[in-house]
Amino acid sequence: MDYGDSVDLTRHSSWDAFLAAPERQAGRLVLFTTKAAVPHLTFDFQAGDTLLFGRESAGAPEEVHAAAQARLFIPLRPPARSLNVVVAAAIALAEGLRRTDGFFRP
Repeated sequence: MDYGDSVDLTRHSSWDAFLAAPERQAGRLVLFTTKAAVPHLTFDFQAGDTLLFGRESAGAPEEVHAAAQARLFIPLRPPARSLNVVVAAAIALAEGLRRTDGFFRP
């Protein structure tokens, strides 16, 4: 990617290390999962929310479900069950940024 160097990426050694990281202490953990009851379009996103997504093959582990302050789903027309994780992340991020006025404006 020609814009990869503009991303501030932190890789944590474990879920516990992520939870304990100083930068993680603010904001809510918001998990996107097919097991949720709240659609993302009705959720009150806040600046500082951390959006979480599980693996396409297995979803998020139970400890991630337990730690999340909110669990959301992206509504799909039946019989579709889920989206590719990158597509879901893009939809979720765009809606979160739109709702918090977080998009960059030149």
